[in-house]
Amino acid sequence: MTGDHQTLALLLFCAFIAVTLGITTWVSRNRHGSAEEFYAGGRLFSPMENGFAIAGDYMSAASFLGISGLIALYGYDGVLYSVGFLVAWLVVLLLVAELVRNCGKFTLADVVAARMSERPVRIAAGTSSVTVSVLYLVAQMVGAGSLVALLLGGESEAAQAWTVIGVGALMVVYVSFGGMRATTWIQIVKAVLLMGGAITLTVLVLVRFHGDFNQLLTSAAEKSGHGKDFLAPGLRYGGDWTSRLDFISLGLALVLGTAGLPHILSRFYTVPTARAARRSVVWSIGLIGSFYLMTIVLGFGAAAIVGTEEVRSSNASGNTAIPLLSLILGGGAGSTGGTVLFAFVAAIAFATILAVVAGITLASSASVAHDLYASLRRRHAKQRSEVTVARIAAVGIGLAAIGLGLLAKDLNVAFLVGLAFAVAASANLPVLLYSLFWHRFTTRGAVWSVYGGLIPAMLLVIFSPVVSGSPRAMFPGVDFHLFPLENPGLISIPLGFLAGWLGTVTSPQGPDPAKHAETEVRSLTGAGAV
Repeated sequence: MTGDHQTLALLLFCAFIAVTLGITTWVSRNRHGSAEEFYAGGRLFSPMENGFAIAGDYMSAASFLGISGLIALYGYDGVLYSVGFLVAWLVVLLLVAELVRNCGKFTLADVVAARMSERPVRIAAGTSSVTVSVLYLVAQMVGAGSLVALLLGGESEAAQAWTVIGVGALMVVYVSFGGMRATTWIQIVKAVLLMGGAITLTVLVLVRFHGDFNQLLTSAAEKSGHGKDFLAPGLRYGGDWTSRLDFISLGLALVLGTAGLPHILSRFYTVPTARAARRSVVWSIGLIGSFYLMTIVLGFGAAAIVGTEEVRSSNASGNTAIPLLSLILGGGAGSTGGTVLFAFVAAIAFATILAVVAGITLASSASVAHDLYASLRRRHAKQRSEVTVARIAAVGIGLAAIGLGLLAKDLNVAFLVGLAFAVAASANLPVLLYSLFWHRFTTRGAVWSVYGGLIPAMLLVIFSPVVSGSPRAMFPGVDFHLFPLENPGLISIPLGFLAGWLGTVTSPQGPDPAKHAETEVRSLTGAGAV
């Protein structure tokens, strides 16, 4: 990239960082330090504000950079990510949003612990939430590194490393000083910017092809090097039965994983009522749905205008397809329009990463403080000390995400998020659904459900081709993979549900009918909700 690209993009980066730090400073002066303020922003946000914030939380670097990149590389098979991420919201709307808002207080564990023995359930759910959050954070770190590598011409490994470290430091600052209120406003600003950028690029792509979507697809197929196969299933997931099973596994993980993501569930606690939580999801579905439709246009647009091989040569996983597309749409390398549009899109992508990592870090630090710390002390910590622990936890989680982000720098960000979704669907979703809908569910069933999904999911990832045994692996030089699929969801999700059922039917202690009745009434009516 030219010096003009670098200078303008860095100026826009700095402007966004200055705005977000200003929001954080403003919020930190007006907070009173309670747990409700730190974790839930005082529950003062309107459905529209929270809907934009949910959309901002969900439309991550995986959405903007990764999905479009996968479509540019693999055509039809890449579209699965757009469809899966979008369909998942129907599960959230119909089964989770309103009930979680009624039953919980700050975290996923609040919902489960309402009718169980608190200590073992909170430790299990807190551990799972932190694991999912760190996996999700790694994807955002990889996106940040890819973006800056493109900006600097891909020549500086040190620049990528320092970018990951810088993103980690900023997210700790946002969470530690601003809490949920600052994070929410950062998400809203980011959602508006991201939608504006996506709409601009989509319109430019369609204008180039005179609004003819068929011509766009035909050009993409021609320039992809795969011909008509580019528009048919199987380019990535159709070679053999292993890849087909991987396709099914990925689809399950994407559709079921959203309802178990800690940073999404925590957003339902920032509104005053369950009705507001449901309306928030309706707002977010409108924004997210239109965005994912646009990623399909942008992915095929990158294949048609930039070319699949050009995208792959810039970044093997396709993470830089959108910035490259913006450069050409603006007029090409060296042109003023290209420079401005490239810098604008790069800044939006960077803003996306910063905003999402703040939301995920807040959710995971809340799990550490509100679930793990409070449980291990045997009594609930005082509110102020619990918030202090959450701030300290944000630093530790940031360091873990930085280290893993440096290791996974060559993997596609949408693919990494698919792994996080698989773990969330395996460990968090079964225990959540059982707690809300199964009257016989017991404490042993809850603990077994979490660990019965979490441990197999993590082991299958460790011994999969993602970590070793393939050229695209995290450690390509070694081979200790035993599990053939790249996504563990097909095996680990049923295991999570099975473990919950098995733990319940073998439990020596039965369920508490009074607690179940109270939870059922609260979840369905909102009576007694926080």
